[in-house]
Amino acid sequence: MRTILFSLLFLFLVSCANQLPPGGGEIDLIPPEIVFTYPENETINFDDDYIEFEFSEYVDKRTFKEALFISPALDKEPEINWSGKSVELSFPDGLKDSVTYVVTIGTDVVDVNNKNRMANSFSITFSKSNRIDKRIISGKVYGKDAGGTLIYAYKFADDTTKYLARKPDYISQVGSKGDYQLKGLAEAEYRVFAVKDQFRDLLYQADQDLIGMPFIDIPLLNSDSSFTGLDFFLTKIDTIKPRIHNTVMTDKNHILITLSEECDSVTYTPENYSIIDSTLNQIIPIEYSYLSKSKKTELVLVVSQNMTKDNTYYLGGKLLTDLSGNMFENEVNELIVSDKPDTNAPKIINSSPGKGNKIDFKNPEILIFFDDAISNKDVKNLIQFSDTLKNILSFSCTFVDNAVLKIKPDKDLKADTDYLVTLNLSGFYDAAGNKKDSVFTLKFSTITGVEFTGLSGKINTEKENVKIVLQNLKDEKLFFTVAPDNTSVYTFERINPGVYTLWVYSDKDSSGTYSKGYPEPFRFSEEFKVITDTLNLRPRWSVNDYNIEF
Repeated sequence: MRTILFSLLFLFLVSCANQLPPGGGEIDLIPPEIVFTYPENETINFDDDYIEFEFSEYVDKRTFKEALFISPALDKEPEINWSGKSVELSFPDGLKDSVTYVVTIGTDVVDVNNKNRMANSFSITFSKSNRIDKRIISGKVYGKDAGGTLIYAYKFADDTTKYLARKPDYISQVGSKGDYQLKGLAEAEYRVFAVKDQFRDLLYQADQDLIGMPFIDIPLLNSDSSFTGLDFFLTKIDTIKPRIHNTVMTDKNHILITLSEECDSVTYTPENYSIIDSTLNQIIPIEYSYLSKSKKTELVLVVSQNMTKDNTYYLGGKLLTDLSGNMFENEVNELIVSDKPDTNAPKIINSSPGKGNKIDFKNPEILIFFDDAISNKDVKNLIQFSDTLKNILSFSCTFVDNAVLKIKPDKDLKADTDYLVTLNLSGFYDAAGNKKDSVFTLKFSTITGVEFTGLSGKINTEKENVKIVLQNLKDEKLFFTVAPDNTSVYTFERINPGVYTLWVYSDKDSSGTYSKGYPEPFRFSEEFKVITDTLNLRPRWSVNDYNIEF
């Protein structure tokens, strides 16, 4: 009898154990779905103090809690109770009259079996009154980091309100393809943001969250009004001012500066810096500067005037400006003087194109990179530009910075032809007078020109100052921008083959680049529209009559 009872008890415990997926078989790749809700979507005169969701499979309870959003926000968090695949949300303080509630389950919900995420967010609207607010704002968030982005909607009061400092009035989340909908909105004007909220605290923190700014505030004043096409690009807002982290005098002529971040080109000019001799109350000018070839946060300054180690010196920077526009003025750092002489002659460390590489024959530029600033700027008579048949070509040459020489032929080169650029280095010397008695020869070829592709068509728009952007999908830094002519025709020529995204924007500030706006003090972004996510441009074949609506 004891044996029989033990066996029955064992079978009972096994039947009550957690269900586990069977071993072997196909991997579960199906995302969980919501198959039942109480109440149904757009229910009116709802009189209960709880709602219910049922999933198609067992889901992770923690991820459900993180993916739950209720708009407008409740004074007290709902109580969550599970029963198998169903979850019940109870509202201890009840629901308010004449308010349309929107409950959204975001895409962070994953199933227990294989951690598959919900493909799209899910939401229901309901109200205790006899009507449902049906106002909607919809759009799309673009970018590889769009997944999991939250949409924050605030009832607009005035431009001085710091909206992002409080929790939003309405919340939604983008789906797997970046699409979103804000439903059940009350009558109001709205300011909407897209926020990649890392902590899910419904507050924007610039140091950790990506954000997208709207190009317009949205008035929803009619009972069934809606707005479609409020799209966003996500961006990381840099609010930290650049600083000089370190200054080292490597020899009596060179000072290595390490900046806290990459800065604009003006920050790298020699005129932006000076040395202060506090002992003699004198200013020593910086004669040359050049950017490190390995790090964009390292800058080398060059001085010719001798300094003594007995005096006290400071290095001053007038204005440091990073790529986000943050500025720090009058940076001063103590400078320890070196009396080590510079005995190294400047040498060429790189070129563009490299030796044996090819370059476009139309509007070509040749760059020669030195490891030190070149003191003499009149070097044209030390350079010879020719083809391999020894035909001499005329050219101009300038210094991009004091260590980068740009050589540009006066006319376009010939296609599929070899060329030689020769530099007599005995005439290139640094601030200490060092020079190298040798000749540098760069041999390169021009392309045939048949490898390119192109795109052209017309744009139909009433927007002002429109720019059209062709952006490579594999390399976001590779893009081409054109403006339509006065007949609305646009043309991309001499484009490298590949898969591109085509998008347009209204360049209202005439900066020539897309402005993503700013959260505080608030600035609108510029209006844009993505025409296509994938445009395959093949070599030797231009796409014509590709018309655009904006």
